[in-house]
Amino acid sequence: MGSQEPHKQGGFRGFFRRLTTSQAELEASELQQDLDRHGATPIVSCGGRRRFCVTGTLRTVTLRPRGGAPALEAELYDGSDVIDLIWLGRRKIAGIEPGRMVLAEGLVSVQDGRKVMFNPRYELRPAGGA
Repeated sequence: MGSQEPHKQGGFRGFFRRLTTSQAELEASELQQDLDRHGATPIVSCGGRRRFCVTGTLRTVTLRPRGGAPALEAELYDGSDVIDLIWLGRRKIAGIEPGRMVLAEGLVSVQDGRKVMFNPRYELRPAGGA
């Protein structure tokens, strides 16, 4: 029986691992699995003023004027890092709201130490990650 013990990954061991894993860790794991399904790059790997496709969950959405013009900013989290998606000249975009799953594509740069993507192309996705 002792030799079979290391092979038990499901059952009680898996159940207790899920119980002791924080909700944030479970969410991060699910989001990272979603990257592969959509051919997206982990946000942690993005940078260098190149175009990337990222996917994740919008954590916050705020209206923050830039240079006197409206700008809608959304923080996207994929389980590895965050990136700010910024739509210049927009006050609101239907479906861009906290908790929404989004696939975004655009040029990634760093501003004030944070990764940003201005006016990204985006696709709203159902909550189930389908």
